[in-house]
Amino acid sequence: MTADSRRLQPRKRPRQVRAELTRQRILIAAAHVFAEHGYAAGTTNRIAEQARISIGSLYQYYPNKDAILSELLFRHLDAAATEGPGLEEASLEGIIRNLVRAAIENHRDDPQLLRVLIEQAPRSPELLEKIDQYERSRAAYIRELLGNHPDVRVEDTETATRLVVSTIELVVHKVVAAPDPIDIGRFEEELVAMLTRYLTW
Repeated sequence: MTADSRRLQPRKRPRQVRAELTRQRILIAAAHVFAEHGYAAGTTNRIAEQARISIGSLYQYYPNKDAILSELLFRHLDAAATEGPGLEEASLEGIIRNLVRAAIENHRDDPQLLRVLIEQAPRSPELLEKIDQYERSRAAYIRELLGNHPDVRVEDTETATRLVVSTIELVVHKVVAAPDPIDIGRFEEELVAMLTRYLTW
């Protein structure tokens, strides 16, 4: 483990219920602080104050704000990984809709926080590895879909896989995390239509 990686590691993993609750309070407070103040102004002092604990108590769990932000991003990726749809969906449009909707739901809870996580969170080797695993898993699902679904007409399924995965992840993040609001229902319909037409054209 590199020195930079160690900076992003929690100091300890709670084994008692009380300690786990304190850790959760820190993470909830940090999410609020980062969303409201951004990365630069999201100090550990502000996080401790929001969590209503002493700064010393916070440092018992996390060595710095980068470690807290990194853990929040890990949690975001874990949530995304558990929301993938299954291949049993009969309609290609239904499958694409499930993919798009899962991405939207995972992004819309707190778009301001998400912007900080994606654009400003430090990148440790462990975090980069987790992101890579998530992207590989999602790509494998799409690749299997394109290779087996009877409605798919694209010939180059490898390129199509990359286009679908990247389009859903990047467009949903860009639109949902943007400061100006959008009609989420209309956005979902248009993105589903765009991808479905591309795959069946």
